[in-house]
Amino acid sequence: MILGLLKEHGDETRVTLLPENVKVLIDLKVKVLVEEHAGEKAFTSDQMYTEVGAKVVSRKTVFEKADVLLQIQHPDKGDVDKIKDGQVWISAFNPLMDTALVKQFLDKGITTFSLDSIPRTSRAQAMDILSSMATVSGHKAVLEAALRLPTFFPMFMTAAGTIRPANVLILGAGVAGLQAIATARRLGAQVQAFDVRSAAKEEVMSLGAKFVEVEGASEDKSAGGYAIEQTEEFKKKQQQAINDHAAKSNVVICTAQIPGRKAPLLLPKEAIDHMKPGSIIIDLAASTGGNCELTKDNEVVVYKDVTIIGQSNYPSQMPLDASRMFGKNVLNFLKLIIADDGGLNLNFEDNIVKGTCITHQKEIYNERVKSHITNA
Repeated sequence: MILGLLKEHGDETRVTLLPENVKVLIDLKVKVLVEEHAGEKAFTSDQMYTEVGAKVVSRKTVFEKADVLLQIQHPDKGDVDKIKDGQVWISAFNPLMDTALVKQFLDKGITTFSLDSIPRTSRAQAMDILSSMATVSGHKAVLEAALRLPTFFPMFMTAAGTIRPANVLILGAGVAGLQAIATARRLGAQVQAFDVRSAAKEEVMSLGAKFVEVEGASEDKSAGGYAIEQTEEFKKKQQQAINDHAAKSNVVICTAQIPGRKAPLLLPKEAIDHMKPGSIIIDLAASTGGNCELTKDNEVVVYKDVTIIGQSNYPSQMPLDASRMFGKNVLNFLKLIIADDGGLNLNFEDNIVKGTCITHQKEIYNERVKSHITNA
């Protein structure tokens, strides 16, 4: 099998595989082609790839010769047309949201795997790119808030008096939220966190934060650990609780998302009206509409002395370690589809392979994506 590592487009600084991952693949008898300068934004030179046995070539050559194409992002304009029959595309293209791209894949009969659709099972944890990248995002969000905040994070006892610690509110206690809690606590802040999932309470408290509990949340075990839509009655109680806590906070980190849907609105404009001057809101759900009503993706908005940062790609601000985590996840997945002789083995009897596959032979394999598109 020939695997082609493509360079990312736009502002993306990560690379799908680092040389350390490529070396493992070559040891598994896989030939690896790397597009020129694919890793340069992640501080990885072409020479570092050739030293482990990869061949650095043009993008055109990668498309012409590779059996499997690897890229973090969804295909750029024109890339879909370059993919040949029999080639496999592996990336993270958010198939629940980008249904038009899924239909393009279907029309062309392209075999695709979306790494953000890997099943949420214990066996698949080592391949979970969403958790890895959420770890980076939660950590970086708190660091940016600390840099922008006009006050200290920790409490100080000084000759000039006592400086009170910052109050941080985390909305959503998934991987990003829990990492944000851990980082904020390490910096000395007082932290409170909200999540509709009751199972999150113990994790939040174990990290030293207080859990904002609102009774009456709906939960669904079949949702695979994700949040689900809530009743209107619960939303009203939830909103009042969030508004009250936001008004007392110096920093609010928004992380709540529902796969395949617009991010839930948790911080309406009227809540921001009552926040402290100089407060910071970091919205990690910006790419899906944001948890804050005034969020603009990849923009900084200042409203009544409250700074609102819409940032959905913090991993690109930590390209080396983010690439290292992402690459290890990808490597673990690739091992499932590599035969003993280094050939391609698409074993759809494996629930991880089937669950991650979006399209194959003009059919949708991922059941959630199939149901979403059918019911759209």
